Amino acid sequence: MKIKILLLGMTLLITGQSIAQDSTSFTLEEAKIFAVEHHLSIQNALKDIEIAKQKVVETRGIGLPQIDISGQFNHFINIPVSVVDATLFNPMANPGDVMEFRMGTEYSTTGTIQANQLLFNGSYIVGLQVSKYFTSFQETSAELTKEEVVFNVIKAYQLAAIAKGNLEFADSMVVLTGDMVEKQKHFLELGLMLQEDMDQLSFSFLTAKNAQVSSEIQYQNALTFLKLSMGYQIDGSIEISESPDDLINKSAIGTIDENLQLNLMQKKVTLSTYSVKNNKFANLPSLYGFFSHSYNAYRNEFNFFEDEKWYPQTVWGLQLTVPVFSGLQRHARTQQAKITLLKDQNSVEQLENSLKFQEIQLQNNLRGAQNKLELQEQNVVLAKNIYANSLTTESIGKGSSIVVTQKQNQLMVAHSQYLGAIMELLQTQLELDKLYNKILQ
Repeated sequence: MKIKILLLGMTLLITGQSIAQDSTSFTLEEAKIFAVEHHLSIQNALKDIEIAKQKVVETRGIGLPQIDISGQFNHFINIPVSVVDATLFNPMANPGDVMEFRMGTEYSTTGTIQANQLLFNGSYIVGLQVSKYFTSFQETSAELTKEEVVFNVIKAYQLAAIAKGNLEFADSMVVLTGDMVEKQKHFLELGLMLQEDMDQLSFSFLTAKNAQVSSEIQYQNALTFLKLSMGYQIDGSIEISESPDDLINKSAIGTIDENLQLNLMQKKVTLSTYSVKNNKFANLPSLYGFFSHSYNAYRNEFNFFEDEKWYPQTVWGLQLTVPVFSGLQRHARTQQAKITLLKDQNSVEQLENSLKFQEIQLQNNLRGAQNKLELQEQNVVLAKNIYANSLTTESIGKGSSIVVTQKQNQLMVAHSQYLGAIMELLQTQLELDKLYNKILQ
């Protein structure tokens, strides 16, 4: 019996762990981690880094020996005919006479191994530097993609938290007005209350129910948007475990120098600098070395696999190419690269000014949002007290159902404005975090 109880306990423990693992409730941090691990945009960005690394290997390979093995087989259906002056073989021949003869064999084959080695090329040196730096560029680009994904996840989570808070408030209003209607029914039955007042209370209850339905739809839509932002399966179920108040954090501290978009633009300037350098180096000489070893066989019968003679041929050498004049093409390409570099430098300066403007604007908006939230918190407290007093007055038969409805609407508006103030504060903080490159931290 004890063994059965023990096994049952272990089963319940394992089942409980399984349920916990299968939970679809996410904190904001868990939602961010899930997005980083599963979002397809981030996976593609990581693949771009792998491509850049392979590009380095490819570029490096240009400077390594290039070895090829080739073979060729020829079957001359008509052996080529050559002609020479007949006097070469017959001094008695008439001037102008020619002697014709077939040169070569019906079959021939050649096997060759050839190696080429780049010894010096200016563009190769720059290309190797660029390919390595491009990997760093792609890594920053991947970080920017990751930041954008996490930014959208945070924003979607905030919207879902606001929608959930609104739904919870709507639920409480339905319960509160529903209880009031139930309590007032006996006053109506005793004739201590007018039917008009009862209808007004019922109207308030239906208004609260309607707000509840709308809030539920908004919450479900917000969850769907969150799933899309996370890379979560759209038809799966998901819940959030943090409230709007949990998401309010300290103001971000940093400088625009840490901004990822600015960092990427600065690296683009460096790539443009390499482009100018590459076009200049294209004017330098190029030096190649080569080595070739081949075997040739000539047969009048197809007997290449028999022990017949093969003729070797070996050659090595150097090839120097000196650019002299290209019809001003290289000069034009260099000028284009310089102009592109100037444009990129202007873009960096323009982005810096834009980020400085955003910084000032967001800091001002943050102070305004903080003040607005404090005021809205006070408004909600007052609206709750006013509404509670109107319910108490109505419950003892000294109030007016119309006044109750008015105070209910006032509370709902105050709460809506309070959630809007939280949303404004959260979004401003989020924009500042993105500006200072704090989102991924």
